[in-house]
Amino acid sequence: MTPHNDTRTFTLAAPRPVPTPAPAPVSPAVTAGANGVGLYLNRELSWLNFNQRVLNEAADPRTPLLEALKFLAIAYANLDEFYMKRIGGLKHQIAAGVTALTVDGRTPHQQLRLCSAEMARFQIEIDQIHETLMVAMGKHEIIVENCRNLNDRDRRVLRKKFSRQILPLLTPIAIDPARRFPFVSNLSLNLIVALNKSTGPSPQLARIKIPDATHVPQFLHVGPGHRYVGIADVISNNLDLIFPGLEVVAGLFRITRNAITRNDPNGAADLLEMIAGELRDRKFAPVVRLQTSPDVSSEIRAMLAGKLGLIEAEDVFVAKDMVALGALMELAGLNLPKLRHPPHRPVDNAALGAHRDIFTAIQTAGSILLQHPYEAFVTSVKRFVREASRDADVLSIKMTLYRTSADTRFIDYLIAAAQNGKQVAVVVELQARFDEAANIAWARRLEDAGIHVNYGVLGVKTHCKTILVVRREGDRLRRYAHFGTGNYHAGTALLYSDVGLLTCDEILASDLTELFNHLTTRWRAKRGYAQILAAPMAIKNAILTRIEREIDLHSPKSPGLVRLKTNALEDVDITDALYAASRAGVKVELLVRDICRLRPGVPGLSENITVTSIVGRFLEHARIYYFRNAGDDEFFIGSADLMRRNLERRVEVIVPVRDAPARRLLAQVLQTQLDDTRNAWVMNSDGSYTRRQPAKTGARATIGSQEHAIRAARKRQVRPVSTRKSFARNTGMGA
Repeated sequence: MTPHNDTRTFTLAAPRPVPTPAPAPVSPAVTAGANGVGLYLNRELSWLNFNQRVLNEAADPRTPLLEALKFLAIAYANLDEFYMKRIGGLKHQIAAGVTALTVDGRTPHQQLRLCSAEMARFQIEIDQIHETLMVAMGKHEIIVENCRNLNDRDRRVLRKKFSRQILPLLTPIAIDPARRFPFVSNLSLNLIVALNKSTGPSPQLARIKIPDATHVPQFLHVGPGHRYVGIADVISNNLDLIFPGLEVVAGLFRITRNAITRNDPNGAADLLEMIAGELRDRKFAPVVRLQTSPDVSSEIRAMLAGKLGLIEAEDVFVAKDMVALGALMELAGLNLPKLRHPPHRPVDNAALGAHRDIFTAIQTAGSILLQHPYEAFVTSVKRFVREASRDADVLSIKMTLYRTSADTRFIDYLIAAAQNGKQVAVVVELQARFDEAANIAWARRLEDAGIHVNYGVLGVKTHCKTILVVRREGDRLRRYAHFGTGNYHAGTALLYSDVGLLTCDEILASDLTELFNHLTTRWRAKRGYAQILAAPMAIKNAILTRIEREIDLHSPKSPGLVRLKTNALEDVDITDALYAASRAGVKVELLVRDICRLRPGVPGLSENITVTSIVGRFLEHARIYYFRNAGDDEFFIGSADLMRRNLERRVEVIVPVRDAPARRLLAQVLQTQLDDTRNAWVMNSDGSYTRRQPAKTGARATIGSQEHAIRAARKRQVRPVSTRKSFARNTGMGA
C-alpha cells in the first residue's frame, strides 16, 4: 500500500474479536451427528463478528484515512440491516412464542439478549472510532464544524443557504395529546424540538424530519478549504426561523423498523401484488430500535420509546455523536488521493479485447473466465448483452435479474433487442430484499415493451445469475451463455469481487436452456442437467457427494483436499460433512467471508480445517468450490452460498469450469487468498478471529490478495498465463 501521510493517533486498544460466547467443549469422541450443541457457532453472533472485522478496517492505521471513514459508514449501515432483518426476525419469533432451539442450542430470546449486548458494545466502539477519525481529519484540514463555533460571516452564509435550500423542505409537526403521534419513516434522521413558551407551564414538542441525501447534501460546505457543517446542526441552529419568539431545545433521533413481514408467497395469487403489499407493510412495520443524541432528555427519550412501542431498554441507544453515521460516505468520497487507496481502473479481459465482436472472442476461446472488479464488467458482461441486442444474427436473449441499476443499462438493451425483433425473456426476482420496488419498476417497464417477464418459481427466490443468447451462424444455431457469481449491477461490479464465465460450450448452453424453460413454465425438467448443478434440487447433494468422495479417495500418497470460497457457511449438513472429512484426514481450507457455523481446529473433530476471512477494499462475493478428486481437479463457480436457504429454498446455479486457463486463474485466486497476510483473518476454534501477520517484511508481504489480483490482471494483458504444470507446482494442486 502506498504511503498516505496519515497522522492519526489511535487511543483504542488493538482490534479485537467479538467476544462470542464459547459453546460447550467438544469431546473428540462426539460425532457431528449428535444434538448439535457445541458443534456449531451461532449464526447471528458469527455475522456480528464479521461486522467487527469490517469495523476494524476503520480502526487500522494502515487504512488510508478516507477509506477508514468509508469502512466506518459501511459497518454502521451493516448494523442497520442486521437490526431490520435479523433482530426483526428474532422479535417476530418471540412474539409468536417460538422457543425451539437453534442448532447451537439457543432460544430466540437468548439470541436477542446476546445480540443486544453486542450492539451496545458496538455503539461505544463506533463512537470512539468516529471521534478518532474526526481528530485525524482535522490534522488534514478536513473539519466538521459546529455552527456555534463559526464566525459571524460563515453563520450568515449558512443561514442564507438554510433559508433558500432547506427551509422549504421542512415540515414541523406538533406532538401533543390532541394529535396522533406522527409517522416516522425507517432510518430517517429527525429533530425532536422542545418549545418553551414564557406563559406556558410546560414545553410543547415538535418533530422535524431532516431531508435525506437524495434531496440535499448531509454536509454543507462553509468557508475556504474542506470545512463542513452537518445539515442537522444547520437546522438546529436556525430553528428561530421556524419557531419565532420561542426558546427551543433540540436533539436528534432515528428509528429502525422491522423488515420482516408476514406475507406468504405460497398463498399469493398475484406475486406482483403480494410484493407491493409487503412494501406497504414494511413502511409501517413495528419499530425495533430507537437511537438518540445525548441532548435528548431521558424524559423525552422515554416518551419516544413509548410512542414507538419499545418497552425493552436494550432497544434504545444513545449515540455519543452523530446519530446517522452512514452520511459519512459523503466525506469519504472527497477527491483527496493521498488519503485514499490508489485509484483502481479495471482492465479489459485480454481474450475479449483481441476480437472485434464478442461472439468471435468466445468462439475462439471456448470459455472465458472473468474476474471483477479487476477486469471490467462494462467491456465484458455489459458488452455481451449490448452486442446481442444489436447483432442481426442474434435471435433470442434470456436473462435472470436479481438486482440491477439504471446506469447498467441492461433494461435499455433488452428493450432495444425486442424492438429489433429478437425474442426476449427475463426472469425478474421480485423478492430481492430491499430491491423489491426497483424490480417491480423494471418488470413493468419490460412488460410495457412487449418482453416476456416471468417471476420465477413460486415459493423460492431465483438467485442465479445467468444469460443465454441464441445466434444464427450459417446453417446452424449457436448458443452463448454467461454464468456469474455477482448481480448484473454496474455499481457493485466495481465494489464486489466476483467471477463469471462466458462460454459457447454446447452442453452448458443446453443445460441453461432447460433451466430457463423451468423458470418460465415452472415445470421440472424431465431429465437432470448434464453439467450444471442447480438448487434447490442438486447442489447440496452434489457438494456432499464430492466431500464424501474426497474421504474415499484420501490416502497418504494422494491426500484429499477441499477448498471452498463462499460468503457464508451456515448449512449444518455441509458442516457435518466437512467435520467428517477432517476426521478422515482430508485437508479442508475454507474462505468464508462472514457467517460460519463450523468450528475449525478442534482436536478429534476439525483439526484439519482452517477458516479464513478476507476483508479488504472490495467486498468478497465470489463463490468458488474446488475438490482435488485424486488429482483430477474439479472447479465450480456460481451463485450459491453454503446456506440452507440458498441450497433448499432458492434457484441457484453452480457450473463446472473445465477450461485450463480459467482453472489456473481460479487456483490462483484461492491460493493467493489463503496466503494473504494483509487482509486475512483466521478463525479460532471458539469462533473468534485473529488477524494474520506477515512472516516476512517487505512490500510483497504487506500487500493483500486483492492488490495481488489487481497486479495479476494487469499482467495478463501483456503476457500469457503460466503453464498449468508450473502453476500446479506453485499451488500444490493437481497437475
